[in-house]
Amino acid sequence: VGAIEENVSLNFDSNNGLLNHRCIVPVSRITLPNEKTRDHIAQQFTLNKNQNAAFMIITGHLDGLDILNEDEKREQLIMCVPGCGGTGKSQLIRALTAYFTQTNRAHKLRKLAPTSVAAAEIEGMSIHSFLSDGRNRKSKSKVINRPGQMTHENAWRFVEYLILDEMSMVGLSLLARLNKLIAMAKHCDPMTTMGGINIILFGDYIQYSPVFDKPLYYDFSTTMYNKKLPMEKEIQQKSARALILQINCVVILEQQMRTKDVAYQALLNRVRDGKGTHEDWLLLRTRVI
Repeated sequence: VGAIEENVSLNFDSNNGLLNHRCIVPVSRITLPNEKTRDHIAQQFTLNKNQNAAFMIITGHLDGLDILNEDEKREQLIMCVPGCGGTGKSQLIRALTAYFTQTNRAHKLRKLAPTSVAAAEIEGMSIHSFLSDGRNRKSKSKVINRPGQMTHENAWRFVEYLILDEMSMVGLSLLARLNKLIAMAKHCDPMTTMGGINIILFGDYIQYSPVFDKPLYYDFSTTMYNKKLPMEKEIQQKSARALILQINCVVILEQQMRTKDVAYQALLNRVRDGKGTHEDWLLLRTRVI
């Protein structure tokens, strides 16, 4: 992994050709690649325990810290970082962006979101802009099926990591189209998940759901076959659902970073879960002018 050992002294016994273990000075420190940069950014963005765990997993994967030898193939990271509003998802994305930038690998990161407002929050672009969506569905199909589209090929040539924010508003059909276009841009087998790039999903499933689309958590095994549903659309949605089922790492953000008011935080959690009380209503009325 490129670790550097410091203060190590090994004594060789010429009599038996072996290392004299009694004279080996223990390793006092192991310096990992970009360790100082990683620690500095974590402190700069005041990441809490779970934020820092997710940050270390992603940056460690980027630096190849999970690879034991150079010949070993790096496992594709398909990660989910869920958390309710105020738990610091956007702050974590900013920290990751800073790390990619400060280690001269900003070109390897792409950030997408389902709306322009959400995309602006993370300094990314909307999924629909990337897909060159218009209001006419026929024109959209022409764009996505056009082979060798140089704009997308150039945009994704060096990309290795994709951050997809506000996952609750991303539907299975939209994810399937995104998966297909990235595979085309990367010249990969359509069966290769996201063209082989690493994907990190951020968001909260309990927030806004996708419009005219099935949510990413939709379970096809619990529903009856709908004859009215076009076969092609159903296949695309199931392929996108299979992608979600391949998630191999989850870090849940639970600590509320936006407010320190314990009572108000408890109220928000109850309302979020649909368990609001009459006392909650009375408390909210005290803030009405």
